[in-house]
Amino acid sequence: MGELTSALDALAADDLKPMFGPQLLDRAAELLQARNRIDAELTRTVRECELTQAAEHDGLKTMPSWLRGHGRLSSGVASRIVHAGRALEHLPAVAAGFAAGEVTAEQVAVIAPIAKPEALAAAAAQGVDVPAMEADLAAVAATAPHDKLQDVVKIYLAALDPDGSEPDPTEGRRLTIAKHADGSVTGRFDLDAVGGEKLQAALESIVQAARPQGDTRTRAQQQADALVQLCDNQLASGNLPFLRTVKPHVIVTIDVEDLADTSTTGPGAGETGFGARISAARARWLACDGTISRMVMSPDGLPLDVGREKRVVPPHIRRAVERRDRHCVFAGCSAPTHWCDVHHLEEWLRDHGETSLANSALVCERHHTKVHHGFRVERPPDGRWRTYRPDGTEIIIGPRW
Repeated sequence: MGELTSALDALAADDLKPMFGPQLLDRAAELLQARNRIDAELTRTVRECELTQAAEHDGLKTMPSWLRGHGRLSSGVASRIVHAGRALEHLPAVAAGFAAGEVTAEQVAVIAPIAKPEALAAAAAQGVDVPAMEADLAAVAATAPHDKLQDVVKIYLAALDPDGSEPDPTEGRRLTIAKHADGSVTGRFDLDAVGGEKLQAALESIVQAARPQGDTRTRAQQQADALVQLCDNQLASGNLPFLRTVKPHVIVTIDVEDLADTSTTGPGAGETGFGARISAARARWLACDGTISRMVMSPDGLPLDVGREKRVVPPHIRRAVERRDRHCVFAGCSAPTHWCDVHHLEEWLRDHGETSLANSALVCERHHTKVHHGFRVERPPDGRWRTYRPDGTEIIIGPRW
């Protein structure tokens, strides 16, 4: 690994400006091949980590969770690496091409479904020469465009089940939401025919019920407003499942001075439960039809504790813990607040720990169990959470050299 790092340092030191087209293209091609080889080694290593349960050393249950926390990878990329490692155990020709840099990680992901147990069982039942087919796919991957490989794999998998059982239409449902710096969100969804019909019926009922004269909104704006109204209706009904100890609702934290000063809009004065910043004017708008909870702050800006009067963290302390920690504080974990418990750093009964913000940490269920079985989380004066293994060593996120 040291030699690899030195080689990368040497590459980074190259001056690319004097190079011209062919030289740069040759360099790019060689780098692509090297990248494929590094991806192959990463995949092989992650598979061995999975087989030996190495993630437990850092207090995590699976390699996808370790890759997300310690490698800062997205969920999709982390899962792809792990699934590729499992599949390559049944795909020696593809694995060889990957290791040689001739096959990319994306191509491995395309071919991997042929190694699923159901696909291998169907191939065996039909007398398919899987090693020969796999070698052909490796050759296609090394020589043909990516789209061509996808088509070949799709045809092969379809041939294994020519009659095709009726698929579960809900398996293709997807909804992704992306949050932007200003707190606004954009999203994408894919629904089956029945799910899409339900959504359209719900939205259209609201659109048709609110058609004031002179409405200049576009159809897209009307449907977006209807979606927000649908959420408003559900939140107001009180029938949604609990998020831990409270019913789901819109939360805004704002200084009382900003809330009361109606002479200014107060841009960015309020913060929502999911981290968006909104103006004081918008917070006042929400407060017209909401409940206002007063949180008394100490001189250093922290909510006052409730001593040992209560073992269960009251809602206002939990809100303060969620606002401070934002997610599970265990190293490498980013589980959202609604997955988390509030853990007493000094145990309530054994150590006579108080129920207070200073004595609280937000941890997901798995890591709440971990900190009651040897692992430890601490928040020193610098305000940065630290996590320690049962042997006292700290779990460090990032480079290990």
